Amino acid sequence: MCADQVIKRQDYEIITALVRDEATVLDLGCGDGSLLSHLSDTRNISGYGVEQDDKKVLASLSNGINVIQADLEQGLSGFANDAFDYVILSLTLQAVHETEAIIEEMLRVGKQVIVTFPNFGLWRHRLQIFLGKTPISKELPYQWYDTPNVHVLTIKDFEEYCKTHGISILERIVINEAGNMVKALPNLLGALAIYHFNKVAK
Repeated sequence: MCADQVIKRQDYEIITALVRDEATVLDLGCGDGSLLSHLSDTRNISGYGVEQDDKKVLASLSNGINVIQADLEQGLSGFANDAFDYVILSLTLQAVHETEAIIEEMLRVGKQVIVTFPNFGLWRHRLQIFLGKTPISKELPYQWYDTPNVHVLTIKDFEEYCKTHGISILERIVINEAGNMVKALPNLLGALAIYHFNKVAK
């Protein structure tokens, strides 16, 4: 199993633990629909995926997933407020351009939101920068010239964003490169961050 598949599997299992049975779910950037398929099998959820890539849309449909072909950067205007119990953005936050707009839309259409992202603050990434290299790891496996990532962020960055944007963090789960939970020094030792949040009640 390649590193990317290992990360995705860990990501999926943690997301599954955060989603309640028979919930409604919107998966943004759903790829081939494997996360929604997994949630359907394990949590009996009902949901939709949003995906732009033609081949991935076809793969989702062949996997029995309800998928809408659309560009996330254009917003989620086709969905009503609080239309879903959960909106999920898995390992994609670092690859979107209109980050604030997308998070606002997720909070609008979802009662709760789950995002996962590789932590750029990991000690190994810091060491590579100190040595004058662009960081490469199993969480960030791309070379500088072929990466789909347009932003890099750390756990500390994301939590400061939540504080300044009226977001209430319900749960934070951080794992290291071996897939173990990190409790101490998460911004230094954490490789992958999973956040479960909603809007601060007014």
